[in-house]
Parts: sequence; C-alpha cells; structure tokens
Amino acid sequence: MDHDATLATYDRQMRREARPDGPGTRVERVGPVVRQTGPEHAWNGVLWSALDGLDGAGVDAVVAEQIRHYTASGSTFEWKAYGHDAPADLPERLRAAGFVPDEEEAVMVAEATRLSADVVLPDGVELVSVTDEAGVRLVTEVHDRAFGGDSSHIGRQLLDRLAAEPDTVAAVVATAGGEPVSAARLELIPGTDFAGLWGGGTVEAWRGRGLYRALVAHRTRIAAARGYRFVHVDAAPMSRPILRRLGFTALTTTTPYVYGASHAGR
Repeated sequence: MDHDATLATYDRQMRREARPDGPGTRVERVGPVVRQTGPEHAWNGVLWSALDGLDGAGVDAVVAEQIRHYTASGSTFEWKAYGHDAPADLPERLRAAGFVPDEEEAVMVAEATRLSADVVLPDGVELVSVTDEAGVRLVTEVHDRAFGGDSSHIGRQLLDRLAAEPDTVAAVVATAGGEPVSAARLELIPGTDFAGLWGGGTVEAWRGRGLYRALVAHRTRIAAARGYRFVHVDAAPMSRPILRRLGFTALTTTTPYVYGASHAGR
C-alpha cells in the first residue's frame, strides 16, 4: 500500500467530498470547512478544514462560526482533528474555544481482499445479522455493557439507516446462548473505495476470545464482496495490536474535539 496516495484518497473521498451518513443529514462546504449537520441523535461535526492559509485570528474566526452554526440548533458536535491537519496549533485553538478532546484514535486501513477473511468463533457463539428494531436493541445493549453510558443515539442512527438506506450499512451481533455478547457495524459509502468498520464492542466476560477479530473478518468479507478496496477503522489503543496483526496500516491519527453535551461520537 502506498501510504501517501492512500491518505490523499482517504482525505478526498471521506472528508473533502464526504456524503451524508444517514437520512435527515446534510454535508456542506462552507468556506474552508466541510461539515455535517443533522438531527440531535445524528453525528454532527466538522469533517475537514483547509485552514493552513489563515493567520491565528482567521482560524479562530472559522472555529467560532462552527460553534455559532451548531449551537443555534442546540446540537452537540465534534471537530474531527487529524494528525496531519494544519495549522499545527489547531488542537490548542479548539481547546481554547471550549472544545474537550476525547481519546486519540489511529486511522487504520487495509486492503479488503488481502485480509484473512476466516471467521473463527468460540464454541456456542453465532452471528446474527441486524435487520430490524429487535436487532438494533441487541446492538445498543452490547454497546451499553461494553462501553458504559447510553448508546441510544447509535441505535437511532442505525434504525434510520436500515429504514432508508439498508444497502449502506451491515450490522451484526454475536450471541451466546441467546445473549448478545459482541456487536459491530459496517458502513458502505457508495462511490468510494472505503468501507468503515464502526462500533466493535464486546462485553467484558467475553473479551480475549477472538470475537473482535471474528467481527472484523466478517465485515471485511462483506466489504470485499461489495467491491470496496479498503476497510478503515478509527482504532483505540486496545484494538491497534490486533488490527496490525491482521494486516492494517496506520495512516494518521484522529481526535474528536467535542463541543456541548456528552455524546457526539459514532
């Protein structure tokens, strides 16, 4: 994989030319910023910015305009700052404007057809495709137990996608004895080379048994069958060693800078 070429393609397709990620959302280019705006339960935030030609006051003015835009509708939002974004002091300016950084993640990418697609499950575990409200409830139950907090906004996003754009999302739950123990989803953006692996979570008692790896393989198999060249993940530190062993490469880092209430993430 050519790192620089892949990063440039990722920036163009997934950020500068981003498409709405669900019904009721819109993506717009406003001056040097590409942002998504939607309902309260949707992901709202800045996807890309071209601020390298501005002085400090100019950068601060652009940041202030995004705050005005989202707070006018009462929305929590993120500014997704990437490790290679300019200017170098953008994170400090976001914090000074009232944003709170979440955990830094690594943007990791692999060629879908080159990954091992063997789905190896522990004894007694089966994978169930999510197609309706009952399945979405299982996904949110896993997320609540695996990550803590309230994942209802993720459930509403998934329901919206399944109802309006079912070909753009594939969610799966791993069950053991009828109990949901792991869940994840795959987002398929038409016209791009990248399929996104999101929300992989496993309840504590089932960690370390290969479920994360199995759900990556399951979703990668779907992405490859649908013709996507790459799969990408915003990977937390715990996931990175597993993904590296599977064949993923780190392109850059991304940090969600959150403005407003507690849930803006995906």
